[in-house]
Amino acid sequence: MSALTVRPFRRDDRDQLTELINAHVAAVVPGVSVSVNTVLSELERQPEEFITDPWVCERVTLVAEQRRAVVAAAHLLRYRGGEEVGETYRDAGEIDWFVHWPLASFRPDTEAAADRLMAACLAQFARWDVRVRHADGALPAPVVYGLPRNWPHVRALYERSGFRHTGDTEAILIARVADLPAPEPRAGLRFARTVGECGTRFTAYDDGGAALGFIEVDTSLSRPERHARTAGLADIGNLHIERAAHGQGWERHLLARAGEWLRLCDVDRLIAYESGDDTGAIDLLLGAGFRELTRTDRRWEHQIPGR
Repeated sequence: MSALTVRPFRRDDRDQLTELINAHVAAVVPGVSVSVNTVLSELERQPEEFITDPWVCERVTLVAEQRRAVVAAAHLLRYRGGEEVGETYRDAGEIDWFVHWPLASFRPDTEAAADRLMAACLAQFARWDVRVRHADGALPAPVVYGLPRNWPHVRALYERSGFRHTGDTEAILIARVADLPAPEPRAGLRFARTVGECGTRFTAYDDGGAALGFIEVDTSLSRPERHARTAGLADIGNLHIERAAHGQGWERHLLARAGEWLRLCDVDRLIAYESGDDTGAIDLLLGAGFRELTRTDRRWEHQIPGR
């Protein structure tokens, strides 16, 4: 293998790192990419993670360089050990994301480079002497988290390095807004649009004023100043049907009302997330114009030697 260097990220790596990240984003969600500014900002802090980001006490970004090309990169987080930190994160080390070019005829040594970089990540965890070692694939782009099934090369790296999937699996679905159910008049049904916890909320009420359910759609999946290319993309933050209204098809009415609003917002694609085990919820979305985009495996853990 020609000269390979594993070293800390330098600012002049920014364009190559962004290209490497966008290649992985593009394999997960169509039409999304991030800017250099987005990547650089994410290396410093993650303001959208307003609960966990304040718990981080140290951040390290490492790259593997070969023939002046950045062929692999990883971003590591160290969480404080204080009582104010959530138990899962307390005194933990985490690979926030790890990306590397897959094996190709013109990149015959990329797996060796990835292994060398992973060894450096594990060595950093050892120097930090963290209680637990986690790994993820949370790139600074919408919809990309966990370890997507579209990255078999990263999965293989995690597994041969001793990481094991210990969490759940989520299905990520996508629909063209044009394919969502069309609004259907229904006597005694009205909707109210309000601010929700995870986006704009549409609540369905019967003629007696009782809430039947609600849907929340988020049309701001990235911070505007970060210039991510996500135009036309939104996601479902919440879809809830009251217990007494189950089985009456209210989900389709709510999706139809959300679709009307999204068209006014010039949004043409809608993302939904469901537990991979919830076949009922997945089938409902598939029947309402969605298709499965990918599955992602959340929470990977590495056994610390001697513990």
